[in-house]
Amino acid sequence: MAEGKAEAKPKTSKPGGRRPDLASLAGVALALGGILAGLILDGGKLRDVQQFSAALIVLGGTLGAVMLTTPMKVLLGAFGRLGSVFFETTHSPSAVIEEIIGYATQARKQGIVSLEQQAAAIQDPFLRKALNLAIDGIDLHQLRSIMELEITLLEQRGEAEAKVFEAAGGYAPTIGIIGAVLGLMQVMKNLANIDEVGHGIATAFVATVYGVALANIFFLPAATKLKARVREAVHIRELTLEGVLSVVEGMNPKLIRTKLEAYAPAKPEAAKKAKAQVEGAAKPAAAEG
Repeated sequence: MAEGKAEAKPKTSKPGGRRPDLASLAGVALALGGILAGLILDGGKLRDVQQFSAALIVLGGTLGAVMLTTPMKVLLGAFGRLGSVFFETTHSPSAVIEEIIGYATQARKQGIVSLEQQAAAIQDPFLRKALNLAIDGIDLHQLRSIMELEITLLEQRGEAEAKVFEAAGGYAPTIGIIGAVLGLMQVMKNLANIDEVGHGIATAFVATVYGVALANIFFLPAATKLKARVREAVHIRELTLEGVLSVVEGMNPKLIRTKLEAYAPAKPEAAKKAKAQVEGAAKPAAAEG
């Protein structure tokens, strides 16, 4: 007869994969498509807004102004985060909760020191650090303080990187006006030819279109999306920290699950089930009355 079944070890969750953010991609496509479609319906042509010199003035001027405003380290960090505007990392609060429940169950049976081997294999650096500090026996208050500092620094870094695109969104329309004025200066040289004047004025205002469009279609929305990404990351880390602290406190895994589920969005099936349970409990009470 076998001595007993080996206890299942808690599985470490894999880091979230990256997938295209359909909202961002569709949003840019819809905005550009709507503007260009309106231009064509009004009798315009795509070549009316194809001005390399205007694009050079707006992009070069905006980048120069942002570089003057922003420290280089923050600027490079913002460029590095640009991909997260169009690609999102799949964070699953439910997966993190299940992983922490597994650690809590093992720690409750064998002690938190038994998690040392599992902690070394955790791929999430925040969870790995928090759990290793807990295994080392650090004071609960110090553990919370250290990990909350990491969350705060993450939030501050993300906000600084988002402000780079906010600054670009503020400068681009003004640089576009500068480009328009430069174009009008060239128009003034050809006042004798009325046809050239009309064409030159239309060309001059393309720079303004570029500046306003870049600000409102890309730079400002990108800043908002980056802030949303930071909020998601902070949310997952807060969940993780509360879970690890609960494990250290020796809380019952069922209570830990109840506590952490507040961080996870309720699934429609679970909400319907809970509603059905409430209604089922209410019917006997009404019948008795």
